[in-house]
Amino acid sequence: MHDELIAQAQAWLTEDPDPETRTELARLIDTQDHAELAARFSGTLQFGTAGLRGELGAGPMRMNSSVVIRAAAGLAAYLKKQGPPQREGGAGLVVIGYDARHKSHDFARDTAAVMTGAGLRAAVLPRPLPTPVLAFAIRHLGAVAGVEVTASHNPPRDNGYKVYLGDGSQIVPPADIDIAAEIAAVPSLATVRRPTEGWETLDDSVLDAYLARTDAVLAKDSPRTARTVYTAMHGVGKDVLLAAFARAGFPEPALVTEQAEPDPDFPTVAFPNPEEPGAMDLAFAKARATTPAPDLIIANDPDADRCAVAVQEGDDWRMLRGDEVGALLAAHLVRRGATGTFAESIVSSSLLGRIAEKAGLPHVETLTGFKWIARAEGLRYGYEEALGYCVDPDGVRDKDGITAALLITELASQLKEEGRTLLDLLDDLAVEHGLHATDQLSVRVEDLSLIAAAMRRLREQPPTRLAGLPITRTDDLTQGTDTLPPTDGLRYTLDGARVIVRPSGTEPKLKCYLEVVVPVATHADLPAARAQATDLLESIKRDLSTAAGI
Repeated sequence: MHDELIAQAQAWLTEDPDPETRTELARLIDTQDHAELAARFSGTLQFGTAGLRGELGAGPMRMNSSVVIRAAAGLAAYLKKQGPPQREGGAGLVVIGYDARHKSHDFARDTAAVMTGAGLRAAVLPRPLPTPVLAFAIRHLGAVAGVEVTASHNPPRDNGYKVYLGDGSQIVPPADIDIAAEIAAVPSLATVRRPTEGWETLDDSVLDAYLARTDAVLAKDSPRTARTVYTAMHGVGKDVLLAAFARAGFPEPALVTEQAEPDPDFPTVAFPNPEEPGAMDLAFAKARATTPAPDLIIANDPDADRCAVAVQEGDDWRMLRGDEVGALLAAHLVRRGATGTFAESIVSSSLLGRIAEKAGLPHVETLTGFKWIARAEGLRYGYEEALGYCVDPDGVRDKDGITAALLITELASQLKEEGRTLLDLLDDLAVEHGLHATDQLSVRVEDLSLIAAAMRRLREQPPTRLAGLPITRTDDLTQGTDTLPPTDGLRYTLDGARVIVRPSGTEPKLKCYLEVVVPVATHADLPAARAQATDLLESIKRDLSTAAGI
């Protein structure tokens, strides 16, 4: 068995075009590190609806040039089989963007070479830029597809490969399955043509067009007075966000300088995700030290497709939940007279449905991820609880942390003119629609089999009560529903509560999404309602953890 493993590794080494990973793999072979070789050659990174994502390193279970070249060759073969790749202004064009992580530029260049060698046109964005700029560029340039090299908010050692088709939204089945089949059909890297030139490096005109499009996000002559603290979380958002804020006429954000510039090692945070404990500490410190006091804190994740918001509550600052920001933006758009469909993932708060219903607007629930949300018919606004917001679907058919930051700052400015805050509006929404309190039980694992075991346990020994509330309905989402395609998940409906359990699609996590709804008669009843909701959520978390064995 060890001989077979060494043979596999040597065959991979022979083809590997990257000196860095060749050296790494040669060392593992020389030292006969069978455990590490087994981890890297136990299969292949699976290409799915999130594309590829994994740890950097040599071997088919890691992100590296060999894996990326195969992925690009499979995508090129898929695109050519779809028929004549023609779109107005961009015959057979594939646009490629990348973030500032380790190897991102290399993987972008690998992709451009493969597309060019396959007879397609390739155009690479001029430098590391936010993912929404790539999503915008696909539609703006009339491309047949786009690739973004990013691992979003994953740990520093990771990278990824996200694929969009010509409508500017991420791939969904069966495209992912068909592309995966083409990747598997690549016999060897030697069969993949990779010229050293022939693709285009775009200039700033695409970025300029993206920034011009942000004008459509804000209402004409709206107040632009809210002051912000901003952190790019060591990612690529700073320059684009500052340009967008200057263009809109907002006060220049005060920067968290320690996190302002791209740094692929993310030295100040354990995980470069605003949701993770401690990630916002420097932003909070900056807000406390800034005078005059800011009205809100804005944070992007490293590829700036997500937007986090924090506000002052009492003497300190707190992060708003993604569901809270989602409801605030929805209420703001309704007040501005927006029409069209409001869409959200099934794990997001049901408050959006209440807001849309009262406004007489269509409301749609989709599976998790903007690959689904972006496809809602007649979409005007979409969000998911994991800090993703699509506020301008005609410009960017994906989540966009830059335009979301503009819109929430416009709302804060409007409320400021009225002597109110974002928290005041949240209180109003709770009185109007009921207090919708959400929380998450998220378990990160080293061994992925623990996630499968927890899901199996919940299916074989399903809970009948959580927090003393009877479960009135259980949906195994692997069967799909009238409105949702199949996915690995469980949904529990309780009297005044809802729970969804699913494995993460991008991280080694089991995620449990909780919501309780407590009726509220008046503003005076809010403290008691919040206390009741907090107790219920904590009890549900405890009982669910026990039921899942986590």
